[in-house]
Amino acid sequence: MSTRELRRAEVLARVKSQTLRLVDAAKILEVSYRQAKRLWGRYREEGAKGLQHRSAGRGSNRAKPEKFRRKVLQLIREKYSGTEQERFGPTLAAEHLAEEDGLEVGEETLRRWMLAEGLWSRMRRRKAHRKRRERREHFGDLVQMDGSFHAWFEERGPRGCLMNMVDDATGTTCARLGEQETIWAAVGVLRTWIAKYGVPRALYTDWKNVYKREPTERERLRGKAPTTQFGRMCERLEIRIIAASSPQAKGRVERNNGVHQDRLVKKLRRQGIQSYEATNEYLEAEYLAEHNQRFAREAARAENYHVRAPSAAKQREVFRLETERWISNDWVVQYRGHFLQLKPQNKRYGPTQAKALVCEWEDGAVEVHYRGERMDYEDLVVRPRSEKAAPREPRREPAKPVGSRPVQEHYALNAPHKPRRRAPLRRPPQGRQQIKRKGDTSNEVRKGTFLKRFDNRNNLT
Repeated sequence: MSTRELRRAEVLARVKSQTLRLVDAAKILEVSYRQAKRLWGRYREEGAKGLQHRSAGRGSNRAKPEKFRRKVLQLIREKYSGTEQERFGPTLAAEHLAEEDGLEVGEETLRRWMLAEGLWSRMRRRKAHRKRRERREHFGDLVQMDGSFHAWFEERGPRGCLMNMVDDATGTTCARLGEQETIWAAVGVLRTWIAKYGVPRALYTDWKNVYKREPTERERLRGKAPTTQFGRMCERLEIRIIAASSPQAKGRVERNNGVHQDRLVKKLRRQGIQSYEATNEYLEAEYLAEHNQRFAREAARAENYHVRAPSAAKQREVFRLETERWISNDWVVQYRGHFLQLKPQNKRYGPTQAKALVCEWEDGAVEVHYRGERMDYEDLVVRPRSEKAAPREPRREPAKPVGSRPVQEHYALNAPHKPRRRAPLRRPPQGRQQIKRKGDTSNEVRKGTFLKRFDNRNNLT
């Protein structure tokens, strides 16, 4: 019996014991008084079993014949069964039964038949098991880094990205707010960490082009390890970058981001801060010290694995973008749309057909180095774009006057700049008269041309 039928039996039992009127039972069961009377009549005659639906336990009027069911299941066993990797699911098996065997059967109907016969089992896709990783024992042994995009200013300002660094052993936090998760944003928070605590041994990041990237086909063939600009900077500082394969792997910094998205947003609202610069000042002055005092813990071992911070000059050599560019024959290097004219010390010898190293800093300063030496350069004007010439109007020749000589004008106007050498003209022999045929004008043209050239030669001589 269903839950509704059991509830009806309970209410009608109270009517039978005269503790409840039938009118009130109809209101409780949310049926009409006439329907309550019918149910009460069934209950008095048959008991609680009389309240069960009359179709319960009977087959459907639209059910498939048993012979058809056995035939379908036999085909499933022969053609579409096997191991978990080989067997067909109910949906795919129903499609093939209709296309190949001409047997139309619904997907859910076939699913019930296969489950009853043990030909199918519900396969639940479980998430991959992730083993909990213990904290590192030493401060500075591993620092997790991640960028958190959020509406930090709510409606007061633009969205931003909080670059967050969390020590794995102690939970010590360092953060800076910027516009995007870029190379310079990662460099900014790393330099802040180095200034406070020193150089860590390793960074735990995610797979982004800022930190790590996949090798190209050429790098695979050469066996060269791919390196990003930020990765090269960390190599100079002997910091190892470990890329996490999932957000759960660096869950410590992910949970820390959630804490900042709750607490920092409300504190910025109370302070009325709505710019990146003011936020970074507030982080250094108040927020980070209070956060670390509340949430940081002692490391399992007292040894600090941070390395002493390098000098300012060393950091300037490390934290810069380095790009190789070819030097043209006129000692020009192209970089970001600019043409840098190199000025080598020796005028007779120039670094042509070689590569120069172009270095750029966060403040926009650019230097060009060749073979480890800095070279002076002049930033030339950017080449102007070639503009399309205005369309020329067609040349209109004046009307030819009557009586003009078209053949002579054609040679005079269209004479080539360097005339081709032609074979010398033959003069007709003396005493032999040319025969002029009827309708033939070629002799006249040749004669006119010959006489013109002959006259010209006489005039020149």
